[in-house]
Amino acid sequence: MSSLPQLVCATANPGKVAEITRILAGLVELLPRPLDVADVVEDAGTLAGNARLKARAICASTGLPAVSDDTGLFVDALDGAPGVDAAYYAGAQASYVQNRAKLLADLAGVHDRRAEFRTVVMVVWPDGDELSVEGVCVGTIATGEIGDRGFGYDPVFIPADGDGRTFSELDDSEKNAISHRGRAFKALVAALRERATIQPG
Repeated sequence: MSSLPQLVCATANPGKVAEITRILAGLVELLPRPLDVADVVEDAGTLAGNARLKARAICASTGLPAVSDDTGLFVDALDGAPGVDAAYYAGAQASYVQNRAKLLADLAGVHDRRAEFRTVVMVVWPDGDELSVEGVCVGTIATGEIGDRGFGYDPVFIPADGDGRTFSELDDSEKNAISHRGRAFKALVAALRERATIQPG
């Protein structure tokens, strides 16, 4: 049996689960979201609020500490859109391809392509205690899709801390070192260590 602290992962998004698992490897045992838990309506209007809704729902259904994240893409020239609703930018049932296509269309001919990803990670314990951290990655939106790795907006986002490649052109370790989600979950590990949930190894 693992001696690592256990957190139930509130997300069912396979891309996110894989990424989070890699970031937390050897630090936290990530338990899968129960298949019988209904989808949570993410209508809080903020990243922190949506992450809290998901974590609370999974914690309540399992009786175990749950971890959730919510991510938004904020584009300067679009007054912060798609923002918190990045996953539904092209509609409630939109695919990644449709969301990216709408973003590129909305930025057609626009010179200022500055943007930032923000991720809020929330842990909720059965006693009601909560922990929240954030990770940010600034960058620009490419004029077209480049690369075939990752998910979501990865093919069109060029991180400022990188070498000019999009997230989709980076390997897992390169992306996790500078991405919003990587930074947020590293901040989570640090915060959990402060709580003595994880002992430095």
